Amino acid sequence: MISVRPDLRALEGYHSAQVDVRIRLNTNESPEPPPAAFRDAVAAEMSRVQWHRYPDRSAAELRAAIADSHDVDPSMVFVANGSNEVLQTVLLAYAGPGRTVATFEPTYQMHAQIARVTGATVVEGERAADFTLDPGEVDRVLATARPHVVFLTSPNNPTGLVEPAERVRQLIASAPGLVVVDEAYAQFADWTALDLVGEDVPLVVTRTFSKTWSMAGARLGYLVGPAALVAELDKVVLPYHLDAVKQIAGRLALRYSDEMDARVKQIVAERERISTELASLDIEVFPSGANFVLFRPRHHAGRAIWQGLVDRSVLVRDCSGWPRLADCLRVTVGTSGENTEFLDAMRALLAAPPPPDQNGTSR
Repeated sequence: MISVRPDLRALEGYHSAQVDVRIRLNTNESPEPPPAAFRDAVAAEMSRVQWHRYPDRSAAELRAAIADSHDVDPSMVFVANGSNEVLQTVLLAYAGPGRTVATFEPTYQMHAQIARVTGATVVEGERAADFTLDPGEVDRVLATARPHVVFLTSPNNPTGLVEPAERVRQLIASAPGLVVVDEAYAQFADWTALDLVGEDVPLVVTRTFSKTWSMAGARLGYLVGPAALVAELDKVVLPYHLDAVKQIAGRLALRYSDEMDARVKQIVAERERISTELASLDIEVFPSGANFVLFRPRHHAGRAIWQGLVDRSVLVRDCSGWPRLADCLRVTVGTSGENTEFLDAMRALLAAPPPPDQNGTSR
């Protein structure tokens, strides 16, 4: 039997429990499919694809469309198969063996996972009590680890917190290497680090088409950063890595920004309804700028609530394994009807007395 790399033996793959339920609110997908006009436009262009030819290696038309949407030059845009491949490409170019990557926990688990897979050493700092960056902790991590890459997710996953702009500026000014701001949920927030990107700024901002563009099934992501940095990424990405279908779908999706904006407003409104109603049930609710809500039952074990929801055919994410998130659950904002069923199930579960703990007393 051939042995895997020694540094990979202790790692496990990234998993999100999938069970057979009617209402799936655990993976932060869009609750609605793309507009019918988008699907028709994609089908029409796919009928003209030259399947016997390789796709445009530079994805020039897609990059130009993304650049136009953000008012930057196409040379500042890199596209790949989902934002995770974007992150992997950045780490292959700027991290790897002998280099250090910093994260601030709790945060998106794939940052550390991909960094370790590429051979980098990961240093994990702690966030402040309110889950924002702690300036003192940031200074400590940067001074002791001197990381080549620093990850920051805003809005953060799984907490939903939007990092204050001033904290992000402080991090960029202090970091000895590259700062990667992961903005998978940025359209649901009130500010974006894209405004800080510049040719002389060691910053890239990553985005995805999976959430607001309702294209999780396509796996398409991108970053915006200095053109010189983007040029370096071409050295490590595989040739023809982005197929013709993704390039077509991504380019055409950007024509439907009005529909996307309307959906974002609806999701934000539903997010606030979920947060308000959960809080009224004496549940600890964390402020969110994303398309999900993190919450912690005060008088019931989080795992028991998760199972009770599954028994009612509603699936949310159990986040109790994240640092400092004991008993926490995360619910994706679904359709209005799905959200109502989730809230009704929560009311029913919380109306029942909590089961006794191992000492025979109620929580």
